[in-house]
Amino acid sequence: MSAAGIDAFLEMLAAERGAALNTLKAYRRDLDDLAAALAHQGTTLAQASPGQLGGYLADLARTGLSARTQARRLSCMRQYYLFLAREGRRPDNPASMLEAPRQTAALPRFLSEGDVESLLAACVARADAGQQETRRMLVARTALEILYASGLRISELLSLPRAALQRAGGMLVVRGKGGRERMVPLSSRARDAADDLMRMDRPLSSPFLFPGRNPQRAMTRQGFDRILHDVALKAGLDPQSLSPHVLRHSFATHLLSHGADLRALQMLLGHADIATTQIYTHVLTERLQQALRQHHPLSEHAVG
Repeated sequence: MSAAGIDAFLEMLAAERGAALNTLKAYRRDLDDLAAALAHQGTTLAQASPGQLGGYLADLARTGLSARTQARRLSCMRQYYLFLAREGRRPDNPASMLEAPRQTAALPRFLSEGDVESLLAACVARADAGQQETRRMLVARTALEILYASGLRISELLSLPRAALQRAGGMLVVRGKGGRERMVPLSSRARDAADDLMRMDRPLSSPFLFPGRNPQRAMTRQGFDRILHDVALKAGLDPQSLSPHVLRHSFATHLLSHGADLRALQMLLGHADIATTQIYTHVLTERLQQALRQHHPLSEHAVG
């Protein structure tokens, strides 16, 4: 199979499915690696048999590649060969019957509600702090309020334009993965913090809510990580256990624990597939078990 065939497959993913750039890069690496392995066996991507593809996956497992990465490689293969079959480049999908490796579902790390409150309370500058430190703490408070109130990805947060906060109503329009837009509610606390930050930053004339050293560019992930590290220390939390993704998981976990619907959570998080959102079902399981203990007539803990 020529490189042009891979290009056509990736172009289809980008055009029809809105695949993100990082996804396209990962799929290209996966297909290039598969092509090199098949070349050692004297065959090509277009001619590969189910046995050869299965052998390739077995080799990946023997090298110690994680089950998650193996599963991604298999997903790429299935989609690629399905594309070839639909394009009439081969009569079958040789990867369709291959089994994915078993994955151990790792529960996402999240903060307690008390830890989140401590983190937000720490975003206060000292009374004798200068303007730079005062602004730094206001950036921290605004960012954390929005992350925890909306569950945004860090890339979505840092790329927020100031105009997104200036629309009427309590909704925020977010551009997520693959350019897909979604609307998320914004709490009054988050909006108040953002208003304070925009007033302080008005002389910068930046198009971004969180401008970087160059006001015409957004703050970098590294710049935000340094702020988050300092706030974690002030709050008495381990900075190594805290990240924007942990805050996103905390948002989702706390929302479910207070009765939110899984489908609504999928929309808020911007997950294309509800299977991705189902990593949070451990919260629902705990809630169901608690309800059973409290209300089932044969439970020794039943109320009444």
